[in-house]
Amino acid sequence: MRAIQLTGPSLDAFASVDLPEPPPPGHGQLHIAMRAASLNFIDVAVALGQYPGVSFPLIPVADGAGEVLAVGEGVSAFNVGDRVALHPKARWAAGRPTVERSRVMRGVNLPGVLMQVATVDASAVVKAPDHLSWEETASLPIVATTAWNALEAAHIGPGSHVVVLGTGGTSLMTLQLAKARGARVIVTSSSDDKLVRAQALGADHIVNYRTHPTWDDEVQRLTDGVGADLVLETVGPQTFMRSLGAVRQGGTVFTIGFLSGTVGQIDLLPLIIKSVRVQGNNTGSAEDLADALAAIAAHRIKPVLGRTFPVRRIEDAYRSAAEGGSFGKLAITLDEIAL
Repeated sequence: MRAIQLTGPSLDAFASVDLPEPPPPGHGQLHIAMRAASLNFIDVAVALGQYPGVSFPLIPVADGAGEVLAVGEGVSAFNVGDRVALHPKARWAAGRPTVERSRVMRGVNLPGVLMQVATVDASAVVKAPDHLSWEETASLPIVATTAWNALEAAHIGPGSHVVVLGTGGTSLMTLQLAKARGARVIVTSSSDDKLVRAQALGADHIVNYRTHPTWDDEVQRLTDGVGADLVLETVGPQTFMRSLGAVRQGGTVFTIGFLSGTVGQIDLLPLIIKSVRVQGNNTGSAEDLADALAAIAAHRIKPVLGRTFPVRRIEDAYRSAAEGGSFGKLAITLDEIAL
């Protein structure tokens, strides 16, 4: 069986390797023929040696999609030929996060998805919406789970106001799922072109933060001085205080990113006075992903793909992800698993 290994902390350290053929799936397990993958910020952090608990060599990439090849004993929810998404948190089937559930992740301390056949527990697999391609399905596990949990945490429904920072994969999926819930969405970016594209996806208001550096004031103006029910905070210390300024009394700042670092100063006064809920997130459970995919299927939502790379150009895909600025997710086709 062929796979792609990352042999060290470098974007030039990918190698095509031969691995032993997997044994038949055990009780509760599936064999998945991997068809596509997608990159997240965590994959880049792992490849650059910036994520704790990683040992090399490893098979990288957390998110993937494929076709069920074989079904082990005790599995009744899946059949050979089913199209599925692999949940990256392989031991988090449902329930609240625990250390045991959240610390184990594909492409970090478990083999990732860049292989011909993956052996996985059926509890960590979700059927794919029928209207999506392999690459679109592979783009969803982390971003759809995260977006869904953000909307759930803030109780977003008809008439709610949601602010998303930037136009990366999680921001755009939050926009799409929020619109399906009847919310009004404000998107921020430094690119007018990307903002226009966000409008085409349903954004109600757009804010260029270079034109409006105090973009939190603009959010307050657009919400008649009330503020947003939810701010999806993807940047970190550079924007956190403005996110607190943009959120409403009793609203939620859902913190998922650290593009500007992990350490910063916070003025606690607005957080206290406004009774703001600051919610961190470490993806979510397979059950959360299943709920998100059910909504995506019901509303025929198409996730946004920025670019798609063949696996033989895996280094180019990682470099593009490291540079950032993509409108949507970066996908990888796995038809040619050998480099």
